[in-house]
Amino acid sequence: MSSKQKLSVLIIAGNEEKNIKDCLESVKWADEIVLIDSESKDNTVEIAKQYTDKIFAKKWEGFAAQRKFGLDKVSHDWVLSIDADERVTEELRNEITELINILPSVVQKDENINLKPKFDSYLIPRKNYFLGKHITTCNWYPDYQLRFFRKDKADVTNRKVHEGYFVEGRRGKLKGELIHLTHQSIAGTINKINYYSTLEAEEKVNKKKVSALGIVLHPAAAFFNHFIVRKGFKDGVHGLMISIIHAMTNMLTYMKIWEMQNTKGKNMS
Repeated sequence: MSSKQKLSVLIIAGNEEKNIKDCLESVKWADEIVLIDSESKDNTVEIAKQYTDKIFAKKWEGFAAQRKFGLDKVSHDWVLSIDADERVTEELRNEITELINILPSVVQKDENINLKPKFDSYLIPRKNYFLGKHITTCNWYPDYQLRFFRKDKADVTNRKVHEGYFVEGRRGKLKGELIHLTHQSIAGTINKINYYSTLEAEEKVNKKKVSALGIVLHPAAAFFNHFIVRKGFKDGVHGLMISIIHAMTNMLTYMKIWEMQNTKGKNMS
C-alpha cells in the first residue's frame, strides 16, 4: 500500500525575474512544479528551468484563463496554487506534507487506515506585506485564500479580477501561512491599481450607472472603511497609505466606468 499522495505546485507568472527564484525555492520540495509563463521578456523562464522542466508558455488572456490552463497541465491529485510574489512558509510546508503523507510504519500497523485528508480543499492564511511591513489591519490578515485542493474537484471562477478557485466537497483551514510580497514599491503599486481598476471597470460597466457624485463619494467611503472601520490607523503610515491606495483604486474604477459609459463611440475633436 502506498503511503504517499503526490503534490503539484502550480504557478502563473510573467516577467517575474525579481520574484520567481525565492518563490520556487519555497516549493522545491513538491513532487511537481508547473509554471505557466505569459511570454516573459526577462529571465523568468531561465531561472525557473533550474527548478522544473514543466514550463508552459501561454499568451496572457487574463488570470482566470491562465489558471484554467494550468489546472490542465498538473499531473497529481493534490494542487497547491501560488503566485510568483508569494512564498510558502516552513510551517505551511510541514502541514501540507503531513496531510497528504502517512509514514510507512503507520500504514503497516493499520492497513485499513484512511489515507485521504479529511477535506477536499483548504483555505490558507496569507500574510500580506506593504513596503516590507506585515499588515494586520484593513482586512489584510489572515486573508484566507483557497489554494490547496484536489484537482478533480476544482475549477476557476470566470472573473476578470479577484478570480479564484471553487472546489466541490468539504473545506477546511490550515494554520501554516503564505507570505505575500505584492506591494514592494509605490511605483509598482500604482501600476497594479491602474491595471486592476481597468479590469474591475470592465467587469462592472454594464452593472451600474456612475454619476459625478458617485465618483466623489465611493472613494471617500472606501478610505473611511479601510482607515477607520478596518482600523488601518493601527498600522500607522503604512495603514494610511494602504487606505489612500484603496480609495484611489475605487476612484479610478468609477472614473473608468463613467468613461466607458459616456465616451464610447464619441470622436475626439
